[in-house]
Amino acid sequence: MKNKGFGKDLTSGSIPKNLLKFALPILIGNILSTGYSVINIMWVGNLLGKDAVGAVAVSFPVFLGMVALCSGATLATSVLVAKAYGAKDPAQIQRIVNCSWTVGGGLILVITLSGLLFCEEILRFLKTPSEILPMASGYLRIMFINFAGLYASYLISSILRGVGDTVLPLICIIISTMVNAVLDPLLILGIGPFPELGLNGSAYSDLIATTLIIVLGVFYMVHRYKNEPINPTKLLFEKEMVFDILKIGIPLFVQQMLISAGYAFLTVFVNRFGSASIAAFGIVSKIDSIAAMPAMALMISLSALTAQNIGAGKPEKIRTILTSGILVNIPIILLISLLCVTFSQGIMNVFIKDPEVIRIGVGYLRIVGGGYLFFSVFYVSNGILNGAGKTLSTLILSFISLCMIRIPLAGLLSRTNLGLQGIWIAIIISFAASMINSLVYYRWGTWRKGLFPAVRSDTT
Repeated sequence: MKNKGFGKDLTSGSIPKNLLKFALPILIGNILSTGYSVINIMWVGNLLGKDAVGAVAVSFPVFLGMVALCSGATLATSVLVAKAYGAKDPAQIQRIVNCSWTVGGGLILVITLSGLLFCEEILRFLKTPSEILPMASGYLRIMFINFAGLYASYLISSILRGVGDTVLPLICIIISTMVNAVLDPLLILGIGPFPELGLNGSAYSDLIATTLIIVLGVFYMVHRYKNEPINPTKLLFEKEMVFDILKIGIPLFVQQMLISAGYAFLTVFVNRFGSASIAAFGIVSKIDSIAAMPAMALMISLSALTAQNIGAGKPEKIRTILTSGILVNIPIILLISLLCVTFSQGIMNVFIKDPEVIRIGVGYLRIVGGGYLFFSVFYVSNGILNGAGKTLSTLILSFISLCMIRIPLAGLLSRTNLGLQGIWIAIIISFAASMINSLVYYRWGTWRKGLFPAVRSDTT
């Protein structure tokens, strides 16, 4: 396989330069992708009011579950493709791609049908208030229909990132965000020839935009990589390869599901404080997503760099990859944190005009916003471990942070005089614990064993 003209070799040249060049398109794309939900919540909040915002908010943990499945399974594909690309093994890349599409097809069928059948039961489990249940149910059903497009878009992007190509995901997200921004108010209000669909219009807008980027993605891959092994040639179920995908993907999926479950439990705790609190939590959850974008972009980039270098037999570069990731990440996240704490009132005003919702959201940002720096370091070390295929380690670290610290502490503190502030305090404490645990494990954990037998442990 000749890497020239086919993807981007991340095993040579300056590591900081490769990291920045790889991460920047992902960062821009992630910001724009989060712009989907931000644009939706802005239109919904200003056009339909707090009940509609609450309906979106209670659906958000379920949407996170869908994203968890997409990101877990497809990041496994990205890691495996990157290792094969670094090892210059096109036949292996083709097997990985074919098996990944087979796995994806099965997951799409199961999740879509299950979601449509049990939509209302899921919302009742989340203690959704009865006044917004019908609205939330209609919205969530459309999101389940959109799962097929969501998964396919993640898989296409992950395959391309495995070979160092971050151009297509960025282009598709730019186009789809523009389409979503335009269609949202048209379908919500029924402007011109469009039907008035209310909150469902926001979900249909997302469905149309996702469908569009799938069409663009397939067209790009077929023409740009016409004779390369990243296009599926058949649906292949090869036990060994499927096992490798699941071995890496299942811990990533469970890890993301823990995050979704964490939001679900927090949503249940917040629901006890009324609709204004639900709406505020829905908005600040979107702000959290934006704040995490640089760290998540670097995590994906670090995974690709690590995997390619391992495949190429260059594990000694991992220490430099980690250091570069931290040095790039900290200034960006620190700036975001300062903005959220200093201008919390103005940020909330962008999303909604209800004074009670704004007051609650400002309280959240002034507490949690100051701790964004903690999770940024956690994402960096996670990127290294994921790229090395040690996803079970990152799962355990996430379990400790979410299930042993955040959820029980939020439940406990929310029943004290702190009320909602107790939930916010639990979140920032869990951020700090995540950072400490990840750095300790990276430095002294057992993840190196058997991975680099010819390399001393102090080189990583």
